[in-house]
Amino acid sequence: MDASELDRLCINTIRTLAIDAIQKARSGHPGTPMGMAPVAYSLWQKRLDFDPADPIWPNRDRFVLSSGHASMLLYALLHLTGTQAVNAAYQSAGRPAVTLDDIKTFRQLGSACPGHPEYHITSGVEATTGPLGQGVAMSVGMAIAERWLASHFNRPDFAVVDWRTYALCGDGCMMEGISGEAASLAGHLGLHKLCWIYDSNRVTIEGHTGIAFTEDVATRFLGFGWNVLHVRDANDANEVLGAFDLASRERSRPTLIIVESHIGYGAPHKQDSPEVHGEPLGDDEVRLTKRSYGWPEDAQFLVPDGVYRHFADGIGTRGAAKHAAWRDLFARYRAAYPDLAGHFDAVQARELPAGWDDAIPAFPADAKGLAGRDASAIVENAVARTIPWLIGGAADLAPSTKTRLTFDSAGDFQPAEYGGRNLHFGIREHAMGAAVNGMALAKLRPFGAGFLIFSDYMRTPIRLSAIMELPALYVFTHDSIGVGEDGPTHQPVEQLAGLRAIPGLITLRPCDANEVAEAWRFILSARHQPACLILSRQPLPTLDRNRFAPAAGVARGAYVLADFGDTPPRAILIGTGSEVSLCVAAATQLASEGIATRVVSMPSWELFERQHESYRDDVLPDAIRARVAVEQAATIGWERYVGRHGAVVGMHTFGASAPLKGLLEKFGFTPEHIVTAAREQVARQGR
Repeated sequence: MDASELDRLCINTIRTLAIDAIQKARSGHPGTPMGMAPVAYSLWQKRLDFDPADPIWPNRDRFVLSSGHASMLLYALLHLTGTQAVNAAYQSAGRPAVTLDDIKTFRQLGSACPGHPEYHITSGVEATTGPLGQGVAMSVGMAIAERWLASHFNRPDFAVVDWRTYALCGDGCMMEGISGEAASLAGHLGLHKLCWIYDSNRVTIEGHTGIAFTEDVATRFLGFGWNVLHVRDANDANEVLGAFDLASRERSRPTLIIVESHIGYGAPHKQDSPEVHGEPLGDDEVRLTKRSYGWPEDAQFLVPDGVYRHFADGIGTRGAAKHAAWRDLFARYRAAYPDLAGHFDAVQARELPAGWDDAIPAFPADAKGLAGRDASAIVENAVARTIPWLIGGAADLAPSTKTRLTFDSAGDFQPAEYGGRNLHFGIREHAMGAAVNGMALAKLRPFGAGFLIFSDYMRTPIRLSAIMELPALYVFTHDSIGVGEDGPTHQPVEQLAGLRAIPGLITLRPCDANEVAEAWRFILSARHQPACLILSRQPLPTLDRNRFAPAAGVARGAYVLADFGDTPPRAILIGTGSEVSLCVAAATQLASEGIATRVVSMPSWELFERQHESYRDDVLPDAIRARVAVEQAATIGWERYVGRHGAVVGMHTFGASAPLKGLLEKFGFTPEHIVTAAREQVARQGR
């Protein structure tokens, strides 16, 4: 069998494995794996620098399946290439990432082949994808990371960072607005090692794209500043490989390769039909399709003789050789630049330099205090000096969020100036969130910043951060009605509850400068979880920690700030953020009236829930039922801590446009109102 026949056999093996897995599961999307198998095969087998024996080799090319519904295309490739599994400690697990049995249990509980690719489940999956547009946007973050890492670590004759990022996307990704945001950013930055492969098959679930999508994609991307190439037939290997080669020679622009394909290629009765996009072919159509491929019609999960060997001789041999050459290069690099090599190792292991948190400042007591965003700026700049790979920026709001790194060596990340650590995402919150994920997947410690109200624009990337267990940081300022005159469109109400509802996400709303400092300490110590840091625009009093408990209690989510009065507490006031100082004022008044009161600062529900039950009971004793929670946000969820009959001073409507003082009076965020609520609770419990 000659090479072209072996290529065709391998391509049809990819197709039939996908068909059989989807048919057995009675669920899935066979069209794209069938139509794009030749393109994906050509890339992996003949161009992708990827070592199946070590799928996390740092200098590998990245392949992101943005069309996550086509997951069987990727699973078939991972299986046929013999990609090995890696455990959570970044060590070889001594087994394949995807076995044939995994493929046979596609979309079933416990399989390494879930319905959409999941980063932390299947080695070789570079990003969790499924929500359309997210994958291509994350690929922009990966490409940013490659340019920054190369600028920081490479030295003359030592290109230890030199990889490309590929993303396979479809019409759905092109329709989602996030792809436009991300492409615009990538074009501006000139990310020439980024290549999107656009499967233009003109079919979505509802039918032909002509019913909703008739724009000229090529012209749009030319306007974004991209290099645009066309492949008229996905089955023409020479044309496909030629496009990849042209993309690799581009030196100033990202590349979009528009590939004309037929969804469900080879399915005689369903080719280019919407049904093949979103459901199995059916038993009869499976046999007819296999016949069109020259395949045994009744064979299932067949991998013919020679297929594994052909992949091993192709991507296996090439990837191993590339990896070995890089290892030799890095050994010489380590000898020449031991400190840089040590930092490189730390990046790959998601570790931080020794003593990094020694730079975190302590803030003296100050009745006037600092805004949360101002305290955060001080801490961020202090730790960034000790963590060179802490990098990020805002969606055009750095002057307001105070997230700019201001020391001399920080610099700006701009076209052809890729060593800067201040990113400018433009007014593109959605793409910013996904790019932060992409950078985190490349092992940087990235952050993105904006106003809390605009976290709504970023909800899907934040959710994916949590699913992937990435140490991504989202800094949100202007956290409440404290925004004042900007009014209800800019005053967050329901956003805190929404963020707290995301499993695995840590949300922190600190009450003063020292809690901000401790929040940063916790966030940067976490290697496998994302966090949202919620900060005020207005000044918050810096509490006297000689009088109040240490701010280190932030790491436990909630802690007893102080007990007011000479007897055991009869009431508990629980606050977050700017409302903690209101609770302190109210507790002082209650104690003067003979009602001993405990104030609990609760910057993070999630961290508090992780504590041992005995600690939680110590902070919130069951015996003290008179409780009031105070937070300038929707009240949903607070009944967990105040009880079914407890009081919550919170927001029940949207805000209003007015100076802050008037808003606080209108919505009840005053010590007097809190005192009244506490008295009522004490009276209720005394009945």
